[in-house]
Amino acid sequence: MGTEEHAVAIVGAGPTGMMLAAELALAGVEAVVLERREQPSPDSRSGGLHARTLELLDQRGVGERFVSQGQPVQVTSFAAPLSIGDFPTRRPYALGLWQNRFEQILGEWARELGVTIRRGCAAVGFAQDAEGVDVALADGSALRARYLVGCDGGRSVVRKAAGIAFPGWDASASSLVAEAEIRDASEVGRLRRDEKGVSGIGRLDAGHVRIVVREEALVRAGAGEPTLADLGAAMTAVWGSDFGLHGARWISRFTDATRQAAAYRAGRVLLAGDAAHVHTPAGGQGLNTGIHDAVNLGWKLAQVVAGVAPDELLDSYHAERHPVGARVLRTTMALTALMRGDARDEALREAIAELMALDAPRRAMAGRLSGLDVRYELGDGHPLLGRRMPDLDLITRYGPLRVFELLHEARPALLNLGAPGAVSAGAWAERVPLLDATCFGRWELPVHGAVPAPAAVLIRPDGHVAWVGDGDPADPGLVEALETWFGPAP
Repeated sequence: MGTEEHAVAIVGAGPTGMMLAAELALAGVEAVVLERREQPSPDSRSGGLHARTLELLDQRGVGERFVSQGQPVQVTSFAAPLSIGDFPTRRPYALGLWQNRFEQILGEWARELGVTIRRGCAAVGFAQDAEGVDVALADGSALRARYLVGCDGGRSVVRKAAGIAFPGWDASASSLVAEAEIRDASEVGRLRRDEKGVSGIGRLDAGHVRIVVREEALVRAGAGEPTLADLGAAMTAVWGSDFGLHGARWISRFTDATRQAAAYRAGRVLLAGDAAHVHTPAGGQGLNTGIHDAVNLGWKLAQVVAGVAPDELLDSYHAERHPVGARVLRTTMALTALMRGDARDEALREAIAELMALDAPRRAMAGRLSGLDVRYELGDGHPLLGRRMPDLDLITRYGPLRVFELLHEARPALLNLGAPGAVSAGAWAERVPLLDATCFGRWELPVHGAVPAPAAVLIRPDGHVAWVGDGDPADPGLVEALETWFGPAP
């Protein structure tokens, strides 16, 4: 019997891995997802989706599936609550949606797209050559893929086997998070802040609460899974009582360790999500950043696998996402510091809160935390270049359309807003659909503000603008952008 072969093997069926698999499926590329767990995780570790994540789901036409199951809220904060209600986006809010429910909806969509998910299938190592990657599985079998992507969390087997360094900062504090039952609800809805961090108990449903409690002493990695006794002891140390703790659905531990992979790529092996960056859950950045990694990587990997773009296109994944990940690490470290509670930290938090009450700092930090301000370095020029394309209303010969509707199939779009025929995709016409349209209204970007209306834009499948036209039909920049992002001319 021959070796099982796949175009792409993805290790990890969490949010990042499933989003990447869906992106590849939309682009017509076969992938298998390998997950060591037999069943989906019941954990509700992450509590929501930020605005840019909701936009990415809207770009694929599935945003309403998630929004209908969550609760729009203004929960972003940086020493003070930060509203994005005035931001120019159709989703000017975060969505309260627990991770286990998010993963369930995401998995349903991926299966609709034909994604193969193999549970109880743990990858333990790999060997790569010039043509592909041989992935070793825990049961002694193996499979071969042209590319391997590690979406297998902070302790990533793929990252370690690839020999990719994971520099950063060691943990200085640890906390427990759990869903459980308590008999005494007197502390529900309150926060307790001390020099080591924040602890709190929140109501989930009629029978269960969500508990986040810092541990008295740092518990280092490798200490084993936390127990109900560990949770009760930590609660008693902070509150003087465990409030009649019992019936835990699950218990997990997190620390403030902050690390980032030195490289997101090693040959035919790539990293995304927590495998590429770990940090505290402060600000809800982890899951969202992983989804954004997947959407940036998916269309690029699909084109390389399909043979329309050179392998070097994958280098742009690290070039674009590594700086974003580094900024997320810095932001979460700052958030962690602001959550501590001695007198000096309190003074700092009050000073930052005063700044956040001013419009410009509020917009800048809210844009960062919501993911709406990301700009990839694609050169100088129009302020749209490298930024997310706004979901504007268009008038076309097919009727009214929204920009994000052009991206539902994870394909690029060349949008001509000038005279019909003013721009052309030329030899790339089959790869890059052209649409003549009229757009009315103000062009505005979150944080940046109003921008001049362009004559044409080239939109990548991830929704970022790769080229902006000024009405010159002979602009050589368009051909350069088409070749850079969508391969040599056929």
